[in-house]
Amino acid sequence: MKKRNYKGWLYLLPAILFLGVFMVYPLIDVFIYSFEEGYNSASQTYYGTGLYNYSYVLHDTYFLQAVKNTFILVIITVPLSTLLSLLISMAVSSIKALKNLFQTVYFLPYVTNTLAVGLVFMILFKKTAYTDGLINLMLAWFGKGPVDFIDGPYWAKMFVLCFYTIWVVMPFKVLILTGALASVDKNYYNAARVDGTSRFRTFIRITLPMISPTVFYLVITGFIGAFKAYSDAVALFGTDLNAAGMNTIVGYVYDMLYGNGGGYPSYASAAAIILFVIVLTITCINLLVSSSKKRI
Repeated sequence: MKKRNYKGWLYLLPAILFLGVFMVYPLIDVFIYSFEEGYNSASQTYYGTGLYNYSYVLHDTYFLQAVKNTFILVIITVPLSTLLSLLISMAVSSIKALKNLFQTVYFLPYVTNTLAVGLVFMILFKKTAYTDGLINLMLAWFGKGPVDFIDGPYWAKMFVLCFYTIWVVMPFKVLILTGALASVDKNYYNAARVDGTSRFRTFIRITLPMISPTVFYLVITGFIGAFKAYSDAVALFGTDLNAAGMNTIVGYVYDMLYGNGGGYPSYASAAAIILFVIVLTITCINLLVSSSKKRI
């Protein structure tokens, strides 16, 4: 038995080393940095520790705006993208002809370059001196607009960011949910059909419970991915997200490290730890809800 345990740990050793070097050590290092204060530019060292970095970050208007943007993005995009992906997956799974073609078409956005997609969205929504953009032309059909979705009001910019994020993340969710729907035992559906059960009741009583682990997985990963959003905002509004009022928490961390007026690793570390705590808390809540649903 001891020899088998030894072999097991030996097989796990590369993964443990990888996680330790590239995940555990950086996390500990960032945690230590977040408490260091009083930077000496001559010796390039810190000479104090405390909670000042956290106090500064939590009172920084740019960080508070980034937190607001991130939470709005999470609250809107995660439920909507999951629901739309589920509806599309059910529609794709219910057809026979061209099923593989539709799956490929819906998956294409996932393998497309993010910045290239952002440029396309900017062309669709941006109002310039030469054109109001395709979306504004469509709004004009209903007597609305034009609205500058890229440089205009906050709600318009947030709408574009949420729309873009949903469009980008849906293909992966559609692929996963389509596989989950295909794994449901067809005998359950046959029994429900014999009993004359309606489609809605079949979905609530059979389909949804059977794929619930996959749905919870997508919700959890969706929350984590949305909290780490940054490239989507850059693709739409450029690198100066603070000026556009559309920065995210990850963008704030990046700006503190490398952006205009950056070079503050202690502030960036404090913001990163705050983000880590937020993501960890929401993930634990989701896991608790998932486990309670399984017990029920």
